[in-house]
Amino acid sequence: MSGVTFTRRQVLAAGPAILAARSDPRPNILLFFPDQWRHDWTSFTPRLGVRTPHLAALAERGVRFTNAIVPSPLCAPSRACLASGREYSSCGVASNRFDYPVEQPTMYRRLRDAGYHVMGCGKLDLHKKTLDWGLDGRRLLAEWGFSDGIDNAGKRDAIASGAVEPKDPYMALLHEQGLARAHVEDFRKRKDYSATFPTPLPNSAYCDNWVGENGLKLLERAPRAKPWFLAVNFTGPHEPMDITVSMERECRGHAFPQPFENTQFDAATHTAIRQNYSAMVENLDGWLGRYLDTLRSRGELDKTLIVVSSDHGEMLGDHNRWAKSVPWQPSIGVPLVIAGPGVKRGRSIDAPVTTLDLTATFLDYGRGSSLPQQNSLSMRPLLEGRAKRLRTHVRSGLGSWRCASDGRYKLVRGFAGAASAASDLLFDLRDDAVESRNIADRSPEIVRDLAARL
Repeated sequence: MSGVTFTRRQVLAAGPAILAARSDPRPNILLFFPDQWRHDWTSFTPRLGVRTPHLAALAERGVRFTNAIVPSPLCAPSRACLASGREYSSCGVASNRFDYPVEQPTMYRRLRDAGYHVMGCGKLDLHKKTLDWGLDGRRLLAEWGFSDGIDNAGKRDAIASGAVEPKDPYMALLHEQGLARAHVEDFRKRKDYSATFPTPLPNSAYCDNWVGENGLKLLERAPRAKPWFLAVNFTGPHEPMDITVSMERECRGHAFPQPFENTQFDAATHTAIRQNYSAMVENLDGWLGRYLDTLRSRGELDKTLIVVSSDHGEMLGDHNRWAKSVPWQPSIGVPLVIAGPGVKRGRSIDAPVTTLDLTATFLDYGRGSSLPQQNSLSMRPLLEGRAKRLRTHVRSGLGSWRCASDGRYKLVRGFAGAASAASDLLFDLRDDAVESRNIADRSPEIVRDLAARL
């Protein structure tokens, strides 16, 4: 039965028999991977009032990591690290101006070679330099290791490449439906984060909703006789702060703490920005709920390793900064919740972890061979309760700066935002969560220890 695709009617009619046809004991893998979701913007931070009930329910079924960072806080490098299993310095993608080297092996290819049906949709960001995805979104998918998928542009790239003539499937859809011009004009009005008015697009054409539907369609046509891997790469909650009219109705009226040391906007504007950001997060949580319901109806919920995280965070005005690319926690820190077969339930782990280790984790569960020059370590001992800590420290970097953290202290070196590029920045994340006090001068022994980890 390998390679056979069933219709939805056939699955509903013969569900148990079809499921019984698969004898492979390896789990399915669902990677729910939004873009630019900062670590604390969930219902796990009660003071914010962000509503992510499905993420909270998933955490009850598995493990929540409270101290997860990314190997690089920028779209293309972060996703290249995940694909290759390599640290930032050797992942082959130094910035968004580079494509992932086609000849460089990927985790997706290893899983496909191991017998998985590998699927991906949304903003894969593996050819960030080349703004051409193909109108079907399949350019280079097979070379990267995907069996099926729909790759689309991110928010800004879609406008830059497809305002006049589409270069990706999402803008092709908008052009076909006569919505492209309104969408392009809307984005041209969004000069900065303060543009919090709703998009003119209907809910059905809103990019994250379209990506979510694409993932469900991929899952529906996946062969039932083999394990599958599906990465759903939403474009939100990346800026601009575009939300639909219905999302705006839900988010207005909610109060939020103001950003740390920001002098750019007044309080009302900051609140509106944070309302929009939260609306995007809550919309994604709604999609997580739909995927969990779909897996439950397919009889696959307990047979699927489910991972929810992001490629990097979002400063949201803290330290007078926005977006990502800097070494502060809102930029490098992301949510991370994992549940599935064999994962010990209801645990919260404070030890430092890195999303780089998702690569080896997927290959471990999928019995795929290791990648060349792989720096990634399998998190399986942590997930199954056989270890309390995987690494003594975790690292992140971009351009000339690098940082290393043992979970409490974080050293940053080479960052142009310091007093000088040669200055060390050392923060005590336990006593100074907003990273406002550089204690490098009075803690030379900690600096030496973390510098050795860089």
